[in-house]
Amino acid sequence: MKVYAVLMAGGVGTRFWPRSRSKYPKQVLNIVNHETMIQATYKRIRDLVDDSNILVVTSFDQKDIIKENLPNLKDKNFILEPFGRNTAPCIGLAAVHAMVKDPESIMFVLPADHIIQDISKFHEIAKIAIKFTAENDGLLTLGIKTTFPSTGYGYIQRGDEIAVVKGHPICRVKTFAEKPNYDTARRFLKSGDFFWNSGMFIWKTSTILKEMNEKLPQIHHGLMEIKKSIGTSNYTERVDEIYRRIRGISIDYGVMQTSERVFVIPTDIGWNDVGSWGTVYEISEKDKNKMAGDYEDLINVDSSECYVHSPDKVVALVGMKNVLVVDTGDALLICKKSHAEKVKDVVDYLHKKGLNELL
Repeated sequence: MKVYAVLMAGGVGTRFWPRSRSKYPKQVLNIVNHETMIQATYKRIRDLVDDSNILVVTSFDQKDIIKENLPNLKDKNFILEPFGRNTAPCIGLAAVHAMVKDPESIMFVLPADHIIQDISKFHEIAKIAIKFTAENDGLLTLGIKTTFPSTGYGYIQRGDEIAVVKGHPICRVKTFAEKPNYDTARRFLKSGDFFWNSGMFIWKTSTILKEMNEKLPQIHHGLMEIKKSIGTSNYTERVDEIYRRIRGISIDYGVMQTSERVFVIPTDIGWNDVGSWGTVYEISEKDKNKMAGDYEDLINVDSSECYVHSPDKVVALVGMKNVLVVDTGDALLICKKSHAEKVKDVVDYLHKKGLNELL
């Protein structure tokens, strides 16, 4: 029974414009340290899974830059989508490839653009999750201990505890909750029963495909057509054809929120999904004025609590507070930190105006 790590690496990261672009996406940015986010994800998973069993799902547009970031992996490690259809088709496509390789396989699904600080605990939890999944036909996810009332994360409410392994409880999932308002997030935090949804999943390949057959039959039917074409000369054409007619939906909406066999391991592994420039500020080192960023030179006059990315030019901030400044030469973003989630609206505007050179 092989374990396949599936790295979902096809997103763009619209909240990270102007640094994140369609052909230079968020996962290949070195936002918080010297290595890119996908390199960090690969580095922490390779201690659990052999390189030959790492599957990277990305798009045709991004394949070259993703491969440059992962030089140890071969072409056969990469699964290409013609375009994004959200996480359910992405995971399903990886599942049929894993099924062809090993019908008894287990999948460990991870977004390629998250940060995990406690690697040793992550490895410990991952091994527990893999063992549990090997012995049970469940859909297992990792729930992250909440530390503040976040309105930017989805939540998982734990139900009955079914086991404790090495001090870590495994619980049934009572409910999923989408990004709440602040008052609801405070109630979630106070209850102690809610955890952030990490977007990491562990399950048998056969189990997730069975669930998709029951809950997403149209997508499952398309995946079975793709499965038949794997290894043939018309595989790429078949994937393109099927992706054009299946609907896009997340694995959370499509499967997890309605399945009766979902479990969670609550944990604290120093996780962050780095969802916006505001989050980058929060996790970055700061100077005495609470300024953070990456810049050639910063002239600070009565400014504080700002993030600045401008590696090639001098930036002067006068009387500014709680502001994000991101300069890439061809584009400049200036934004209040409290509005960081709305940066994606800029990308929507550029799409509407046909300004593809900035996307």
